[in-house]
Amino acid sequence: MKIRRLSRWAFVVAFGAHAGFALAAAPMAEHPQAETQTLDLAKRAIALRSVAGPGDETPKVAALFADALVKGGFRAKDVQIIRAGSTAYLIARWPGTDPTLKPVVLLGHMDVVEAQSKDWQRDPFTPVVENGYLFGRGSTDMKLDDTLAIATLSELRRQGFKPRRGIVVAFSGDEETTMKTGALIADRLRDAELVLNVDGANGVLDERTGKPAYFTWEGAEKTYADFEMTVTNPGGHSSEPRAVNAIDELASALLRLQAYRFKPELNALTRTYFEHAAQWEKPETGAAMRAFAADPGNQKAIDVLSADPSMIGKIGTTCVVTMIRGGHAFNALPQRATANINCRIFPGHPRLAIMRELSDAAKDPQIQFRDATEGSVATDASPIRPDVMNALRMAVEGVYPGLPVVAAMSSGASDSMWFRALGVPSYGISPIFIKNSDEFAHGLNERTPVMTIRPSLDILLSTISSLTR
Repeated sequence: MKIRRLSRWAFVVAFGAHAGFALAAAPMAEHPQAETQTLDLAKRAIALRSVAGPGDETPKVAALFADALVKGGFRAKDVQIIRAGSTAYLIARWPGTDPTLKPVVLLGHMDVVEAQSKDWQRDPFTPVVENGYLFGRGSTDMKLDDTLAIATLSELRRQGFKPRRGIVVAFSGDEETTMKTGALIADRLRDAELVLNVDGANGVLDERTGKPAYFTWEGAEKTYADFEMTVTNPGGHSSEPRAVNAIDELASALLRLQAYRFKPELNALTRTYFEHAAQWEKPETGAAMRAFAADPGNQKAIDVLSADPSMIGKIGTTCVVTMIRGGHAFNALPQRATANINCRIFPGHPRLAIMRELSDAAKDPQIQFRDATEGSVATDASPIRPDVMNALRMAVEGVYPGLPVVAAMSSGASDSMWFRALGVPSYGISPIFIKNSDEFAHGLNERTPVMTIRPSLDILLSTISSLTR
């Protein structure tokens, strides 16, 4: 449902080293079986077209993952695939030695965003490893993360690990669309102690050196919303043009919305992020971040941050047109034209208020707005739990000593919101390290560096074992 990594943004520096710290990777343990399994399973999953609509192969991904979990040591009776319409979701349980303790949920999703082969340099559903990258739809969002989680649990079993607190693997099947299976999963697992969502935040590689710059974890998210705007008209014969044309009217309003900017804003958490994270950005961006933290009305800082796709979502609500439909025949004046406006709402603003603001910005009383949001609820941030923070700090420290660990908030929706809505803390902890410039989730030529697999496994092995032992 969301643009995965560019949309994430840190708001609290939880742990970290000073700028200029001489970072050196710690010797990483080798887990050849887990590394091989991660990549091979990711390739097989990417090859399955788990896209909503006719031919959705998400149930096949679920079967692939279920088989891998059973081969990795899960009892077949503890692995369930539950069909939900054309899709499916998976729940697998690894019982803990202390049944009185609530389980930890390892969360992800199996579906991907649609991809048109004709637009890609490589077929999106034919996985390819080239120049050190795994290419294919889902390589970043998020089949590689799924297989990292599966391989990690298989490795823990090989090592003889016995969790005191139970572990539940839960993969939804429609996170990129209606998110209904995520809600079903959360309802079934509402007794969980906490959720570790491998579809959230990530490690960031320095653009110049390619070395790890910092690691983020995700504790909150903006509210997802879709608003439908519609123009209707009596229409008529195309040989008799009229002054008012539904498509023209819609297009004019869309241009006004394109030029509209919601008021930039801060809260205590985001101010802390801009003040601290500026040191990791290029000079112009870093200066704008500090200036914005000091004064959210600083127009120069706003202009710089708004021009950066990875930053504009960090300074307030954003709305953008994502789909348009209009007309009913080549030789007729359009009777209806409709557009979908997708918004990521800064915490504290109800959807109705944003829809009204859009209507005012469109400046056309003839345009009707409707809240078309499906599968989204506003939620509070998860608490900053010392056990989770310590587990993440130790995991990252074990691979990259001194690497800053930073909390993050997503500008889009994830399945974490369903758990947060039920009062279950959820934390995004994707262990993948990637450059911002290599971020193509939901876009063309999606890819992720293969070199991230080994440290990702180490981070997950440490985090999961720390929180369940």
